[in-house]
Amino acid sequence: MRAARAELPESLKDGWRRTYATRPYRELPWFSPTPNAWVRRAVRERWWRPRGRVLDIGCGAGTNALFLARSGYRTSGVDLAPAAIDAARGRAARAGRRVDFRVADALRLPFPRRTFDGLLDIGCFHTLPVRLRRAYSQELGRVLRPGGRYVLSWIGRESAGVADGPPHRPSVEETARAFEEEFLFLRTEHIAQPRVTFLPGYWALLERRARPRPPPR
Repeated sequence: MRAARAELPESLKDGWRRTYATRPYRELPWFSPTPNAWVRRAVRERWWRPRGRVLDIGCGAGTNALFLARSGYRTSGVDLAPAAIDAARGRAARAGRRVDFRVADALRLPFPRRTFDGLLDIGCFHTLPVRLRRAYSQELGRVLRPGGRYVLSWIGRESAGVADGPPHRPSVEETARAFEEEFLFLRTEHIAQPRVTFLPGYWALLERRARPRPPPR
């Protein structure tokens, strides 16, 4: 039996809320008006089932989620910051796209079990405190159907040339340890020379196990 779902600390929530409330989203260093390269690759190579339901976790102003909607996926996006979700909804309305954008805690996603065929995380995992990594993996495993694919990118401790970034910076080994009970790693790649400081140093493609592995003794 799983333990009760965890929750992100209020200090972390308040920080993200203030960030989006006090600065235009287009001025934030991680904002891009074009979709992430791995998201384009996921669509091109059909890592997710065509016309499946995909969730973008930490969606910000919604660029990747909007691209997925344009590509035929039934798309949802969640973010801690109400101002980010307001921006994403406004962009979706102007683009004439239907995307289910919601303010939500990534450890308490407002969706039933096995809702999604795919998940996307461009830079959410590496912002989490170390003690909450396993809880995050379990929550993603809860909403993703068995066999569903999860695209993850993060700034790792080993990343060279990244001067700024999140304080926790999970290593590749720590990332594997956080997710291996719920997910099978299909591939992992290192980005050799990030051109900008906020670009994650690694990406991985994971698949939801048919049933969680027991934790190591």
